[in-house]
Amino acid sequence: MKNTLLFTFLILIFLNCSAQDISGQWSGILKVPGGQLGLVLHITMANGGYSATLDSPNQGANGIPVNSVEFNNSVLKLTMTSLNAEYTGTLGADNTFKGIFKQNGQSYPLDLKRGDLETPKLSRPQEPVKPYPYYSEDVKFENPKDKITLAGTLTLPAKEGNFPVVVLISGSGPQDRNEELLGHKPFLVLSDYLTKNGIAVLRYDDRGTAQSTGIFSIATTKDFATDVQSAVEYLKTRKEINQKKIGLIGHSEGGIIAPMIAAGSKDIAFIVLLAGPGIPGDELLIKQSHLIFRTTGVSESILDEIDILNKKGYGILKEKSDFAEIKKELLPIMDDAIKLLPVPQQPPADKRNEYLQQTVNQLATPWFQFLVRYNPAETLEKVKCPVLALNGANDLQVPPKEDLEGIRIALQKGGNKSFKIKELPKLNHLFQESETGAPSEYGIIEQTFSPTALTEISEWIKIIVLK
Repeated sequence: MKNTLLFTFLILIFLNCSAQDISGQWSGILKVPGGQLGLVLHITMANGGYSATLDSPNQGANGIPVNSVEFNNSVLKLTMTSLNAEYTGTLGADNTFKGIFKQNGQSYPLDLKRGDLETPKLSRPQEPVKPYPYYSEDVKFENPKDKITLAGTLTLPAKEGNFPVVVLISGSGPQDRNEELLGHKPFLVLSDYLTKNGIAVLRYDDRGTAQSTGIFSIATTKDFATDVQSAVEYLKTRKEINQKKIGLIGHSEGGIIAPMIAAGSKDIAFIVLLAGPGIPGDELLIKQSHLIFRTTGVSESILDEIDILNKKGYGILKEKSDFAEIKKELLPIMDDAIKLLPVPQQPPADKRNEYLQQTVNQLATPWFQFLVRYNPAETLEKVKCPVLALNGANDLQVPPKEDLEGIRIALQKGGNKSFKIKELPKLNHLFQESETGAPSEYGIIEQTFSPTALTEISEWIKIIVLK
């Protein structure tokens, strides 16, 4: 009996001494329908418990707050209110959490292991491989207005010569010079194609991103336009650039910025709008929400009610100037909108208020308010240089029919004599050949940029610059 007690006592000591400290970095691959997404969890021990943040490298999202971290009896439970997500995993003998990640009522397997993310090898056959058959130079240029330095890459068909050039302008959110997301590098592929076709390309990291300085989060679309203008001024200093043949290619939000520059500058010879908005921001966002929610199974009648609430909320953003007042008025509207969603897609009841606050904080910002208030048609009417406007037929973020018609009407009203507008079959917002156009497809499609779209852009530019 004495020996048994001693053995039990030693076992307890061993278990207590070897109690698992889960602080540190854990990573895993989230397996979603048809694809995979890498996640990195950073756990810190604090005040006898744990705190954590989450990174989604493929999406360029770092430091996502984890609102609660519970670890008891080898079971880890996480709640991420801003994502409307939670995770539950059990730590096994192999030092791996095997669990389930739930978001918006959907469940996906996710195993987390200590250490760096083992990124799954993605097939991206269009991505160019060095050495490139053209000249490539990393460059830096200044935005004197905002006192920031922008870093990018200038590619030239040859080291010596005098070439037409385009500046690539990225979509919303902090993007690097390749506009990298979900393992794709659209601007790298586009740059490579155009340079091989005799057109120089300047692409750069957004302010506050990668190697560029500045603070991205406090800037509006109008501020980003000054970065583009700085890029144009820099190109005018390069002897390899034909200053009469400087063009802009803007994707999504970049398609708002390109006309801003072209409307007020004689330096711009042409612009290309890739899913560039042609209707007012509030109308665009309502349609976008409607189309994307539809792919999750929300009924048309509920979508119509959400549209009404969105219109009311955007009305507040358009009319009010005090952000404290805006947040106060948006909260009940957001609450009503959430109640319309299927219960599995709603945030947990105990996290509802926190989720509402975080969502409203994301909406009540200068950047979002500018977007809601902005009517691109007013600027497009002032653009006199040649314009190519392309949209994918499967684009759910910038609906093609309404968008392209808005661009057409504005250019015609302004008396623009040289423009081409085209809807490309099967292409999504990223100009990939797609089945539905849903954002969930972006990362699982091998194609980065449709060859059809690449040809349309390149051939049109060559016609313009060879006139």
